[in-house]
Amino acid sequence: GLAIVNPQPHNSAYSILSSFFIMADAILAQAEKAIPADIRMYSGCRDEQTSADVSNVASFQLPDPAGRAGGACTSAMLKILYADHQKTNEDLSFQEVLLKMREILSSGGYTQIPQLSASRPLDIHTKFDLVPDDITGTKRAVMIGINYVGHSPGELSGCHNDVENMKDYIINCHGFEEGNIAVLLDDGNHVSPTRANILSAYAKIVSESQPGDAVFCHYSGHGGKMKDDDGDEKDGYDETLVPLDYQQTGQIRDDDLYTSLVGAFKKGVVVTFIMDCCHSGSVLDLPFQFAADGESDQMSVPTDFSFGPLMGLASSLAAGGNLSADDMAKLASTCGECNIL
Repeated sequence: GLAIVNPQPHNSAYSILSSFFIMADAILAQAEKAIPADIRMYSGCRDEQTSADVSNVASFQLPDPAGRAGGACTSAMLKILYADHQKTNEDLSFQEVLLKMREILSSGGYTQIPQLSASRPLDIHTKFDLVPDDITGTKRAVMIGINYVGHSPGELSGCHNDVENMKDYIINCHGFEEGNIAVLLDDGNHVSPTRANILSAYAKIVSESQPGDAVFCHYSGHGGKMKDDDGDEKDGYDETLVPLDYQQTGQIRDDDLYTSLVGAFKKGVVVTFIMDCCHSGSVLDLPFQFAADGESDQMSVPTDFSFGPLMGLASSLAAGGNLSADDMAKLASTCGECNIL
């Protein structure tokens, strides 16, 4: 892929590096047009991997864990973030947080590789922040945990606890207010995480968020892969989220998440996602990536990345417009020219 680094011109290499950064600037310009907001996503694993539940979340030494079971990704991240929060003189970098997550997961026998994806290139060697320190606006969150209660097979045990543990963290360590946090759980007490309710919660937070605001979205549940139906996936599959009523209403494809969520946030909004589910590496189709595989040392973007016809959709969303039915039909018919991750 195309690595994103700082140029260090030297002798005859200068012209090569100049061409390289012209290419990098062109990709960044496309990313800024297609995805106006600053979006980061921490995923529990790569697209081809599955994530794991842990039966005893207390083994991750979280402060007052909400329950015994939880997602391995969420639990590992929280262990690191609480420790980092307490050691204010020893700030971790983005790279260190991801690599420490990998170490914790490996020590527990999990093979999944955490990944950071973003709409803008991040210097992974700089101080990690789940919410940037300079945020001056409102902090909002949508947190979804689906245990698929009563489903057999497929029932999970830790997703509600993931949400409760992460909710406590963002309130206690980042100043989120309870009234600005939407929680969807299939526990009979919260809003049910159906397809309609999930998309409604996402639409609400998109419409409310203004430049200078921070958004945090956490999803813990099943993730899936479905045969790509519009030709925009290199591997032939769309990555998906699996709502509670997926058998009746279907899964939520990455294309749906792009059009209703990723491309819809306003410029100046900073959005952080944690996707603790299977096949989540590119579920938001963000171009800049870093995988904690022990080999990568910076973010990179595939050299053949192209936003194609979705650029038109993103322009409409950025301008606050709505696409007509004809526009949507045209987009669907031409989307085969895309090369989204």
